[in-house]
Amino acid sequence: MFGPQLTALSRDMAVTVAPITRGERVEEIASELLDLLPRKSAIAGLGLGGVVAMEILRRAPERVTRIALMDTSALSETPQSSADLEPLLTKARAGRLREVVAGLVHPNTLAPGPDRAEVMALIEDMADHLGPEILFRQMRARQRRRDYQPTLRRCKVPALVLCGAHDGTAPIKHHTFLAGLIPYGKLEVIEGAGQFPVLEQPEATNAALKAWMKQPLVLQTQVAPEV
Repeated sequence: MFGPQLTALSRDMAVTVAPITRGERVEEIASELLDLLPRKSAIAGLGLGGVVAMEILRRAPERVTRIALMDTSALSETPQSSADLEPLLTKARAGRLREVVAGLVHPNTLAPGPDRAEVMALIEDMADHLGPEILFRQMRARQRRRDYQPTLRRCKVPALVLCGAHDGTAPIKHHTFLAGLIPYGKLEVIEGAGQFPVLEQPEATNAALKAWMKQPLVLQTQVAPEV
């Protein structure tokens, strides 16, 4: 998923991909990562990874120097969207991974063009590599996620909200709302990309991430009380 980012960004900074493959709750995944992460780090996440990044920000804001949320949502699942995941959970348990991928990655989630088939093949390969148990856990974690709007309103670090212009499941207006929640949030829309800009338009995504890493830290102003 993040091969192009590891290649491009590792030349200038230490980059690691944190595993989000354990636990059926976002809180469990974040708790385990906090034991592995450096004392302070910049955190970027896509999809469920973005939800985990928000949970880390909620739980340990002092350890997050900046945050990037890519094609993700701060909202919890609605009763209807949660129920819609149940058939996919059943298919995951049965090992019908291609059907799970088809249910999660609809044709309108990727940008049109000659590279769509190659990106889809990569996503299917990743699903095969993870296997049914991990896919089940990740969907269950997504299904049970909390609402992170209050967390983002309290965010005091440089924040990038990035999305693909052709993401039909989480359109630009959704990400505009997401960026608006964050006091120092910046929206970046990647043309020619859908739900997976890290794969569909890696160069543009890398440029946005590099600019985010160069943003100055936010100075915290303290006002002394009147005597």
